[in-house]
Amino acid sequence: MLPWHQYLLGFIFLAAGFFHFQKPKLYKKIMPPYIPAHSTMVLVTGVMEMVFGLMLLNPETQNLAAWLLIGLLVLFLPAHVYMLQNEEASLNLPKWVLVGRIPLQFALMYWVYQYTLI
Repeated sequence: MLPWHQYLLGFIFLAAGFFHFQKPKLYKKIMPPYIPAHSTMVLVTGVMEMVFGLMLLNPETQNLAAWLLIGLLVLFLPAHVYMLQNEEASLNLPKWVLVGRIPLQFALMYWVYQYTLI
């Protein structure tokens, strides 16, 4: 049996991926303009989050899933920076929330990294 926090993290990624399909316009709005094919990227990253989240819940695939999720979180960093730089992409969130999202990404990476060690 996996620890409860691993189930929680897997669910977080499943839910995050699901929202890519529920609110694709929101995700497209926060993507930097230099990233091509916004619609496709939103859907692909949503699928990846869900698949990797499920893989994290399987002891046989959790190590690979953890590394893939870390890579995905690194790939999401430009969107967080872009949200800070562009008022329209900020979604009217307070500046402190936008700034806080960046260290949160690193905290998530650290949390995910814990499942490479099991």
